[in-house]
Amino acid sequence: MAEPIYSRILLKLSGETLKGNLDHGYDPESCQKAAARIKSIIDRGVQVAIVVGAGNIWRGGRAGSMMNRVDADKMGMLATAMNALMLKNVFNALGVEVLLQCAIPMNGFIPVYERDNAVAALESGKLVIFAGGTGNPFFTTDTASTLRALEISCDAVLKATQVDGVYSADPKKFPDAVRYEELDYGEALEKQLKVMDSAAFSLCREHDLPIVVFDFYAADLDKVLSGDTSAGTIVRNCKA
Repeated sequence: MAEPIYSRILLKLSGETLKGNLDHGYDPESCQKAAARIKSIIDRGVQVAIVVGAGNIWRGGRAGSMMNRVDADKMGMLATAMNALMLKNVFNALGVEVLLQCAIPMNGFIPVYERDNAVAALESGKLVIFAGGTGNPFFTTDTASTLRALEISCDAVLKATQVDGVYSADPKKFPDAVRYEELDYGEALEKQLKVMDSAAFSLCREHDLPIVVFDFYAADLDKVLSGDTSAGTIVRNCKA
């Protein structure tokens, strides 16, 4: 078993991971399966923080079209808080201690984000889950993931997806699409590859924070943590 090259990671986990094959909400089996995979990382001594999305509850969609963008995004932030509370209970059942923090004040529900408390929790072996996105509208959970990763000094952002890396085109639509094992930030921009939204990607590039895109359920997580590019695409500064 290869040794991890990342000692502290920020895992971007989509809300869809929690709903399984359901149209929306929570599938108990999917929640437990996701938590068990993440626990296996923690058990290896890797410090793990999570930013969770809201796609299993709220994506704007048709309802969001009747609203202004600010309020629609606020509903998304609230949905991430619900997901964080659900995950805490699932992890607790597996014996994993969890610290929840939210970018927006939710007195009586989730403590507000505080960087030093988050770092202390990670260093003590706890899982940290960040809810509420960045706390501001117009920013995605991709941006929240990058922001929190930089603030708590993570070694990489791990973006959990349903594909095994970054491709030259959508592999579900184009069977001949090429999978990249490693990408330079500049090459990803030049080829307009959708690794993350532009704000998140710019932060990673500016601060030389690696992004690992991998299939959450299919990838060998030991290989992902060891930097094996057969398990996922690594986007970083390759020209240094």
